[in-house]
Amino acid sequence: MNRSKGLTILNTLSFIAIMVALYLALIQAPDATNIVPEIRPAQRIIYFHVPSAWVSMLAFFVTFVASILYLRYDSLRWDIWARSSAEIGIAFTAATIISGSIWAKPAWNTWWTWDPRLTTYTIVLLLYIAYFMLRGSIDEPSRQARFASVYGIFAFLSVPLTFMSIRWWNTIHPVILDPRADFGLGAGMTQIFIFTNLAFSLLFVTLLANRIQLEWGAERVAALRERLQG
Repeated sequence: MNRSKGLTILNTLSFIAIMVALYLALIQAPDATNIVPEIRPAQRIIYFHVPSAWVSMLAFFVTFVASILYLRYDSLRWDIWARSSAEIGIAFTAATIISGSIWAKPAWNTWWTWDPRLTTYTIVLLLYIAYFMLRGSIDEPSRQARFASVYGIFAFLSVPLTFMSIRWWNTIHPVILDPRADFGLGAGMTQIFIFTNLAFSLLFVTLLANRIQLEWGAERVAALRERLQG
């Protein structure tokens, strides 16, 4: 199977999975019974908010691993993986913050609060935006990749900090799947919640595969232009 056909299959599977996830989350999933009726429809955003957060952390973990591998092997492949995954991570981090704000308005009567989880997660977003600012400030490709790899490794330290923030500090953010939490998943919700997380994970793999292919194409065009100019 050639790479183009493999990507086509991956794109198709990802599209189907997301469409099924949308149907399950918006139509099939039951309303939560442990929150007030007025905000039960808004609660369905959990099926997109949590998977987006999961994918953002997964993407930054891939950047973390790829950065280590670049420093170890000095291979362009791993730099492409690192920056491609970081781009996707930023997009899903923004989606998480936006969807969280949409939920916060009916649930907490505010679009935003400097809760420990929200604050640390915003720091994650800013750190990875700075990752690309650092890359853009260095012209020489190998130096750019080395500095970005070191930065990508240390920036990832903010991700486990964000994950543990609701367990370490007093916060109004719920702990999903905690039976003691007011926003715990009820009957019929857990299976759909798991499926949407798997669908978003597949979407991440699909986006990463397509982004890496685009980056390799750009590298080949740059190399060809350099040879023609030489």
